[in-house]
Amino acid sequence: MVHRTPCKQSKTLNEIAGNCVSLKLENLQKTGSFKIRGAFNKVSRLTDEECRKGILAASAGNHAQGVALAGKEKGVPVTIYMPVTTPEAKVMATRQYGATVQLVGNNFDEAYAAAKKEQLFTGAAFIHPFDDMAIIEGQATVAMEMMQQCPELDTIVVPAGGGGLLAGTALAVKSIRPNIRVIGVQAQAAPAIASIFHGTQNSAVPFLTTIAEGIKVKEPGKLTTQIINAYVDDVITVSEQEIASAILFMLEREKMLVEGAGAAAVAAVLYRHLPFQSNYTGVVVSGGNFDIGKLNACIKTITDISTASSF
Repeated sequence: MVHRTPCKQSKTLNEIAGNCVSLKLENLQKTGSFKIRGAFNKVSRLTDEECRKGILAASAGNHAQGVALAGKEKGVPVTIYMPVTTPEAKVMATRQYGATVQLVGNNFDEAYAAAKKEQLFTGAAFIHPFDDMAIIEGQATVAMEMMQQCPELDTIVVPAGGGGLLAGTALAVKSIRPNIRVIGVQAQAAPAIASIFHGTQNSAVPFLTTIAEGIKVKEPGKLTTQIINAYVDDVITVSEQEIASAILFMLEREKMLVEGAGAAAVAAVLYRHLPFQSNYTGVVVSGGNFDIGKLNACIKTITDISTASSF
């Protein structure tokens, strides 16, 4: 039901990072994101009785498309609550997959609250974007493929928002190849998981606008947090300038348009932020559903920081 996406190396990225870097191209996955893996896994387990009341979900974009397609193939009506700030490309794609879209709230957490309220009235099956073991197990297949495709890996770098992909990666890796280190990456603008992992959540944790809207989550999952704390080796953050630069790097050097969430993991390697020495690094490029209208903003972000640093 999903593609086995390729892993490829970038000679330029290898030279910059000083090691062999393999990019796991989930931007080439169905719906343009890894999220379809967890969505199909969860929806396939729903009973006929659960399906009769329809499917409900909340998403900043990629989970929406995965659930919409999974529901369409199962013949179940799907309603998705999405923030009003969701890129238009993701909203349109979700509708094209057959789902009804409700635009509510300014971020994922507000859209999620509205969807859960709707569930109380309808009794629909709610497909959580990350805090569900069936979702986590589906996302774990990314890492399982990577370990088969690149058996020499010693580190895997994973973008994290709610933590489903990072938790799934950690479970898969530590049960099969526990010597491989798993590094989570978040935007500095929304570092909820990083702050919990490093025990700084009691201080003021930023929750700001980020070009990596796919990993802008204020409250990560309870289940995902438990798994991440138990099995992940470290969680780091990258700046908006670094994410923007990674988007442009992938476009210019790899001829691929990737979204901010996937570019965050690339940025961690591009700017040598990994906390451990690595010889063979795997990077999950989690999605490619980028709003093309934000390209100018990427360029401006990099130009502004370059101008400021010249003084």
